[in-house]
Amino acid sequence: MRVLVVSDIHANYTALEAVLKDAGEVDETWCLGDLVGYGPDPNAVVEQIRELPHLTCILGNHDVAVIGKMPFETFNGDARRSLERHEKVLTASNMDFLRSQSMNTKVRGNATIAHGSPRDPLWEYILNSLSARLNFDHFDTPWCFVGHSHIQCMFALNEENDRVTLEQTRPNSVIDLQPKLILNPGSVGQPRDRDPRSAYAIYDTEKFTWEPRRVEYNIPEVQQRIREAGLPEKHALRIGEGW
Repeated sequence: MRVLVVSDIHANYTALEAVLKDAGEVDETWCLGDLVGYGPDPNAVVEQIRELPHLTCILGNHDVAVIGKMPFETFNGDARRSLERHEKVLTASNMDFLRSQSMNTKVRGNATIAHGSPRDPLWEYILNSLSARLNFDHFDTPWCFVGHSHIQCMFALNEENDRVTLEQTRPNSVIDLQPKLILNPGSVGQPRDRDPRSAYAIYDTEKFTWEPRRVEYNIPEVQQRIREAGLPEKHALRIGEGW
């Protein structure tokens, strides 16, 4: 089964469109959260995700905040401004969809999926070998897929010497999955690994492979709409440079 794995779309519909077109036909889609926040298109993104067949979706911290289950004061000023805007413009049906989704980890076959980490699904960033090592004890499947950091990467645990290594995965390079791994597909709508192209991954549940991918999209057009919406200038600048 061919699974599209996406995360951190952040109200960037143009990027999501590019990912869906580039991915082609898939059997399922797994969304690791943060559909809203930062970008200009919260309704378009939620509506598109809702329409995807065979969808598994979990909430990210921005999603949880916009539905009123986390105070906006938890976020920095720019992120808070975007969430306040999104709370006002999201339709009732899109809010209902977000409220119907889980903020907890889920298990799908050989994979555990979480937004931040299996240890702390909403807030923990897995950014280094130490945070990764602490999380390997919190899932029982061979691999775990996470988002939140906006960085396309992979952590591998060598169970013989109990050491964890970090690898910056290469786009379009297929990885043969072996226990035990934590993999991040990167961010669809706001990458932060100095590559502004939209990031996602294809997971094959039968071949046990993971293929990180990148795809270009019309960044200037999204930047213009961020500015027209009165959202923070920082959000427009960073999608152009991938930081």
